[in-house]
Amino acid sequence: MSYRYFSYFIILTSGLLLSAVQSPSQASNVIGTETVSLKALTLRIAGDETRTRMVVNFDKEPEITSFMMSAPYRLVVEMPESGFGFDESAISMHGLIDQVRYGKVGDGKSRMIFTLKGPFKVENIQVAKNESSSGYRLMVDVVAISDREFALAIAAQSDADSSVEKHDIDTAPVSKSSEFVVVIDAGHGGIDSGASGVSGTLEKDVTLSFAEILRDLLQNEEGYKVFMTREDDSFLRLGERVRIARQHEADLFISVHADTIRQRDIRGATVYTISDQASDAVARAMAERENKSDALAGYEIDEAPEVADILLDLTRRETHNFSLGFAEKVVDSLRDEIFLINNPHRFAGFQVLKAPDVPSVLLELGYLSNKQDEKLITDPVWREKMAQKLILAIKAFAKKKNQ
Repeated sequence: MSYRYFSYFIILTSGLLLSAVQSPSQASNVIGTETVSLKALTLRIAGDETRTRMVVNFDKEPEITSFMMSAPYRLVVEMPESGFGFDESAISMHGLIDQVRYGKVGDGKSRMIFTLKGPFKVENIQVAKNESSSGYRLMVDVVAISDREFALAIAAQSDADSSVEKHDIDTAPVSKSSEFVVVIDAGHGGIDSGASGVSGTLEKDVTLSFAEILRDLLQNEEGYKVFMTREDDSFLRLGERVRIARQHEADLFISVHADTIRQRDIRGATVYTISDQASDAVARAMAERENKSDALAGYEIDEAPEVADILLDLTRRETHNFSLGFAEKVVDSLRDEIFLINNPHRFAGFQVLKAPDVPSVLLELGYLSNKQDEKLITDPVWREKMAQKLILAIKAFAKKKNQ
């Protein structure tokens, strides 16, 4: 897929950077003056941590330029001097957007600066006339990418305007690591404790403990680089977990869980892959519970803008096939020494498995609602055996994927 960056790379000195950022009340006063020829009326943000859309409504057609900045990750949108009439109380941060600032930055110029949670690309930026009302709208679509891809985009952006001095930015590494990158996601965390076992064991604790063992053992294997989505008892949104996997250009994403179920006699490890249709009622119910993680922690459920793209669809299909292949290797590796549920490879619509370009599985260590499973899951010896078996599957998958 080709991506367009509508931008000129501009050096921002400390004295220039939003020296006159306006509060909502100041913005309203500016709109009421005769000197401002352009008015930014509303700002809406929608999407999730992998794809986010910003829409700004103007009273007239604005001339827009934009550019990216690093440390922190920012998108700067420049326009003629404008009055900002945003109701700040109505602007909520969504998806990739962490902060928005806006204001006058010099004679005849204003800027909006969007601070993002991670590396990104501008997939689309355009100004269009409103069909059902007067005025124009600016629509910007940003998508999460890897640090390497972002560094390359920044370098290309700087090279596009040789008349401007370049930023002191870290563009390394510029090529993908030869190491096989695995991102381990310890499910739940922080305010979201997940399931609770028959003896009071918390899912967020056992998933982190197992993830740490798996990380430590895998790091000892030559040719592997391992990242964790969380390394302590902190809450992460589902989309943020996916974004982290994409930021590190993961070759494999493993989300670790230990759920509960009403039928306490059901036990055994399970590996899940993503699908629009659930394989069975248990898988459907589990996906529904896991997908409510954000809402249970008090967050709105963000929906990313739908994108129809043939290349993206092909990528998703290839990624899904890799996910299925890894799931099969996990089942084969665990079968002899780890107790598995009937039909141990299942599937459902798990939000955390939605990275379009990262093979992903959700590993259910067992069910905390079953006494036998809870005893095993909390046993350090069993955890290490489980991790060793999983590493065999990872190595087999890496070998096949790299062929």
